[in-house]
Amino acid sequence: MAKKPPSFVVPEPPPGFRIERMLPSGRHPILEVFPGMDLLATAEHLQPEAEKRAELLQSTEIELVEEDVWMYVAPWEIPPTARGRWNPVVAPGADCIVVGMGHLRESPAFTLFMDIFHELRHVQQRQGGAKLFEGRVSYVRRPTEVEAYRFVVDEARRLGVTDGFLRDYLRVEWIDDGEFLELLTAVGVPPG
Repeated sequence: MAKKPPSFVVPEPPPGFRIERMLPSGRHPILEVFPGMDLLATAEHLQPEAEKRAELLQSTEIELVEEDVWMYVAPWEIPPTARGRWNPVVAPGADCIVVGMGHLRESPAFTLFMDIFHELRHVQQRQGGAKLFEGRVSYVRRPTEVEAYRFVVDEARRLGVTDGFLRDYLRVEWIDDGEFLELLTAVGVPPG
């Protein structure tokens, strides 16, 4: 049976959000991959102080990889929970967001917009001393994840995005149905 088409329209990102989809694998400055994102209202909401915002974006790099992954902040060392399940790119001491080439090239622009700002929130959290890879806490209960998802959900709502799209965006493959409902509740999206 064919998958039912979504009951929502995939939104367009805000004007000025651009993606360089054909860059080669390897490490790139974030503004080379997403030029102009520093000028968006979402960037200002992420970091209201212009000097700190510029520093965040100048110090954060993107590592484009061939692996079939979405996006994640590269850990500084292999997390204990990764052993045997996940082989992440490790970037000791660096602010690096790993992006799968397939995701960059094929995913809707609005999904990439939400993902990159979600991951930038994680970079900020880590810079503030938070542990991003807390294995003893369920993914949907990690304060860092809830905060990052809440930030992008709030930004999407500000841009007029529907709850249907938000539910689809939040339905990630590594959580079960119960966790999905818990995440929806945590970030204020009705189950529908």
